[in-house]
Amino acid sequence: MPILNVKVSARKSPELVREISGLLLDLTTRILGKKRDVTAIAIDFVDRDSWVVGGHLLSEQNKNSFYFDIKITDETNTKDEKARYIKEAFEGFERILGDLHEESYIYVQDVKAASYGYGGYTQEYRYHH
Repeated sequence: MPILNVKVSARKSPELVREISGLLLDLTTRILGKKRDVTAIAIDFVDRDSWVVGGHLLSEQNKNSFYFDIKITDETNTKDEKARYIKEAFEGFERILGDLHEESYIYVQDVKAASYGYGGYTQEYRYHH
Protein backbone atom coordinates (compact mmCIF):
# COMPACT_ATOMS: atom_id res chain seq x y z
CA MET A 1 0.00 0.00 0.00
CA PRO A 2 2.80 2.38 -0.51
CA ILE A 3 2.31 5.78 -2.03
CA LEU A 4 5.09 7.48 -3.95
CA ASN A 5 5.25 11.23 -4.53
CA VAL A 6 7.65 11.99 -7.36
CA LYS A 7 9.13 15.23 -8.71
CA VAL A 8 11.21 15.12 -11.85
CA SER A 9 12.97 17.84 -13.83
CA ALA A 10 11.58 17.03 -17.24
CA ARG A 11 8.81 17.87 -19.68
CA LYS A 12 5.70 15.82 -19.11
CA SER A 13 4.89 13.13 -21.63
CA PRO A 14 2.84 9.92 -21.48
CA GLU A 15 5.97 7.93 -22.37
CA LEU A 16 7.98 9.42 -19.51
CA VAL A 17 5.11 8.85 -17.06
CA ARG A 18 4.99 5.19 -18.12
CA GLU A 19 8.77 4.80 -17.89
CA ILE A 20 9.07 6.37 -14.42
CA SER A 21 6.02 4.62 -13.00
CA GLY A 22 7.18 1.31 -14.49
CA LEU A 23 10.61 1.67 -12.88
CA LEU A 24 9.16 2.53 -9.48
CA LEU A 25 6.48 -0.13 -9.59
CA ASP A 26 9.08 -2.77 -10.47
CA LEU A 27 11.48 -1.73 -7.70
CA THR A 28 8.73 -1.36 -5.11
CA THR A 29 7.34 -4.83 -5.76
CA ARG A 30 10.60 -6.64 -6.49
CA ILE A 31 12.84 -5.20 -3.76
CA LEU A 32 10.42 -4.02 -1.07
CA GLY A 33 7.89 -6.78 -1.65
CA LYS A 34 4.90 -4.44 -1.83
CA LYS A 35 1.67 -5.39 -3.58
CA ARG A 36 1.46 -3.98 -7.09
CA ASP A 37 -2.31 -3.52 -7.04
CA VAL A 38 -2.25 -1.15 -4.04
CA THR A 39 0.85 0.87 -4.99
CA ALA A 40 0.02 4.48 -5.94
CA ILE A 41 2.39 6.84 -7.77
CA ALA A 42 1.86 10.58 -8.33
CA ILE A 43 4.36 12.34 -10.62
CA ASP A 44 4.93 16.10 -10.84
CA PHE A 45 7.06 17.61 -13.57
CA VAL A 46 9.22 20.65 -12.78
CA ASP A 47 10.97 22.78 -15.38
CA ARG A 48 14.76 22.88 -14.97
CA ASP A 49 14.47 26.68 -14.76
CA SER A 50 12.47 26.19 -11.55
CA TRP A 51 14.80 23.68 -9.84
CA VAL A 52 17.78 25.06 -7.93
CA VAL A 53 20.69 23.02 -6.57
CA GLY A 54 23.59 24.73 -4.81
CA GLY A 55 22.23 28.15 -5.76
CA HIS A 56 22.21 27.39 -9.49
CA LEU A 57 19.37 26.40 -11.79
CA LEU A 58 19.54 22.90 -13.21
CA SER A 59 19.28 24.47 -16.67
CA GLU A 60 22.49 26.44 -15.97
CA GLN A 61 24.22 23.25 -14.87
CA ASN A 62 22.85 21.28 -17.82
CA LYS A 63 21.69 18.63 -15.33
CA ASN A 64 18.49 16.82 -14.45
CA SER A 65 17.21 15.84 -11.04
CA PHE A 66 14.46 14.00 -9.22
CA TYR A 67 13.06 13.59 -5.76
CA PHE A 68 10.64 11.02 -4.49
CA ASP A 69 9.38 9.80 -1.22
CA ILE A 70 7.69 6.52 -0.52
CA LYS A 71 5.64 5.78 2.56
CA ILE A 72 5.78 2.19 3.79
CA THR A 73 4.57 0.56 6.97
CA ASP A 74 7.24 0.62 9.67
CA GLU A 75 9.14 -2.62 10.32
CA THR A 76 8.17 -4.22 6.99
CA ASN A 77 11.56 -3.80 5.27
CA THR A 78 15.17 -4.22 6.32
CA LYS A 79 17.92 -1.60 6.08
CA ASP A 80 19.56 -3.66 3.32
CA GLU A 81 16.35 -3.77 1.28
CA LYS A 82 15.91 -0.01 1.60
CA ALA A 83 19.57 0.63 0.68
CA ARG A 84 19.24 -1.58 -2.43
CA TYR A 85 15.97 0.17 -3.34
CA ILE A 86 17.60 3.62 -3.12
CA LYS A 87 20.63 2.50 -5.15
CA GLU A 88 18.61 0.89 -7.93
CA ALA A 89 16.11 3.77 -8.05
CA PHE A 90 18.94 6.28 -8.49
CA GLU A 91 20.47 4.16 -11.25
CA GLY A 92 17.08 3.83 -12.95
CA PHE A 93 16.44 7.57 -12.94
CA GLU A 94 19.95 8.11 -14.27
CA ARG A 95 19.12 5.84 -17.23
CA ILE A 96 15.79 7.55 -17.83
CA LEU A 97 16.80 11.21 -17.40
CA GLY A 98 20.51 11.24 -18.23
CA ASP A 99 22.93 13.92 -16.93
CA LEU A 100 21.60 13.36 -13.43
CA HIS A 101 22.66 15.74 -10.66
CA GLU A 102 24.09 13.87 -7.69
CA GLU A 103 21.82 15.93 -5.43
CA SER A 104 18.75 13.89 -6.38
CA TYR A 105 16.96 12.46 -3.38
CA ILE A 106 14.97 9.43 -2.32
CA TYR A 107 13.22 9.31 1.04
CA VAL A 108 11.86 6.01 2.33
CA GLN A 109 9.47 6.91 5.14
CA ASP A 110 8.69 4.22 7.70
CA VAL A 111 5.20 5.10 8.90
CA LYS A 112 3.59 3.65 12.04
CA ALA A 113 0.93 1.08 11.20
CA ALA A 114 -1.62 2.76 13.49
CA SER A 115 -1.15 6.07 11.64
CA TYR A 116 -1.25 4.87 8.04
CA GLY A 117 -3.82 3.17 5.89
CA TYR A 118 -6.11 3.15 2.88
CA GLY A 119 -9.72 2.31 2.18
CA GLY A 120 -10.72 3.62 5.59
CA TYR A 121 -8.59 1.15 7.59
CA THR A 122 -5.17 1.49 9.19
CA GLN A 123 -2.44 -1.02 8.50
CA GLU A 124 -2.61 -1.93 12.19
CA TYR A 125 -6.28 -2.84 11.78
CA ARG A 126 -5.52 -4.89 8.66
CA TYR A 127 -2.75 -6.78 10.51
CA HIS A 128 -5.08 -7.80 13.32
CA HIS A 129 -8.00 -8.70 11.08
